[in-house]
Amino acid sequence: MGQNGGVPASDPTAAVTTDSPVPAAHPRQEGFSFEVGTRMVNPDGSTGLGRTGVIHTPHGDIRTPAFIAVGTKATVKAVLPESVAELGAQAVLANAYHLYLQPGSDILDAAGGLGAFMNWPGPTFTDSGGFQVMSLGSGFKKVIDMQVSTADGGDDTVAPGKERLANVDEDGVWFKSHINGDRHRFSPEISMGVQHRIGADIMFAFDELTTLHNSRGYQVESLERTRRWAERCIVEHFRLTDERATKPYQALFGVIQGAQYEDLRRKACTDLGAMPFDGFGIGGALEKENLGTIVGWCSEELPEDKPRHLLGISEPDDIFTAIENGADTFDCVSPTRVARNSAFYTPHGRFNLSGTRYRTDFTPLQDGCDCYACTHYTRAYIHHLFKAKELLSHTLISIHNERFTVSLVDRAREAIEDGTFAQLKAATLAAYYAGQPDPQGL
Repeated sequence: MGQNGGVPASDPTAAVTTDSPVPAAHPRQEGFSFEVGTRMVNPDGSTGLGRTGVIHTPHGDIRTPAFIAVGTKATVKAVLPESVAELGAQAVLANAYHLYLQPGSDILDAAGGLGAFMNWPGPTFTDSGGFQVMSLGSGFKKVIDMQVSTADGGDDTVAPGKERLANVDEDGVWFKSHINGDRHRFSPEISMGVQHRIGADIMFAFDELTTLHNSRGYQVESLERTRRWAERCIVEHFRLTDERATKPYQALFGVIQGAQYEDLRRKACTDLGAMPFDGFGIGGALEKENLGTIVGWCSEELPEDKPRHLLGISEPDDIFTAIENGADTFDCVSPTRVARNSAFYTPHGRFNLSGTRYRTDFTPLQDGCDCYACTHYTRAYIHHLFKAKELLSHTLISIHNERFTVSLVDRAREAIEDGTFAQLKAATLAAYYAGQPDPQGL
């Protein structure tokens, strides 16, 4: 099976029964905990959904709300782990799909786990690989088109000019590697095995990703399949936790699907909220304008004493919306992805450093920013690096963008604690989206 990194020797096509009772809890779950801190106060004086808190893991605490830096292949692209720590990131999220294919989860296990392998001492996350299996398997590469449509494929949507590389059945997913075309199998049990060997502090249950192209009928069917897979993930997770008793406890988060249907989202929260998960991920298909509403539905239904992770956001308006509606942590590849195209964040918006105006601009990327890039280098120099195709430009802009995002969330957390969240949100978003000229000459 190519670069599979230790797929179980058992037949991956064998049917898996789902009628076994889900264990109530595991005694080692006390190795992971979450405590709620300050609850947000709404302008009318009522208690809001947003809150601060602390996630306790075997490799350290995460003060929430927190932005989790994405290190897909056991690296935050172009940035040293030491720099990730220096810029204030509290945890890193890697991807089970990519690490399964390369170098293989057995390699990370032998190295002592994800953190030891990449020289990151703090908490780590892995997502289940479900998003990549389905998005890459549908030919959409990095993202799936989430525009509302059932045309051009409907429940079997594939990107134009691409072939379907992933196929879902009741027991799991067959997919082809985007690297070399090898055929692989993921199931709840295989995903749990891969993630246990990778060794992150927080893992996500294997779920089926749908898009807004899918019909409501398919969303209902898929949601029930994800529920059954969640049960299987818990059973296998507890079995592996016993089998690997010498390893630090790894927390397991259930993933909430249901697209933009309120009844389906609430049902998913009720179903998975009754299971012994350590926390929950909010994922799946949604439009930007519905983000806050959907996160709010989930926060109202999920257990108060467990953390909620929102998968895949980093724009300032999305960050504030997610936090005020109850998200505790979130992640996104955007800070480093846009950096590789010379885009950098400032309090006055996002700008592209490739413009000729920066050739003689000897100011930092952001005046007053305390990141390494801003305290040591100028826009003119980084502009030169980008134009000369020197990879150091990726590193410096990525450091700044990650620091900008981490710092923004840190300020939001402090504002919840001192009761000024609404004011911070209004001032920050007004400046960022106003389109006014940057005081530094943008």
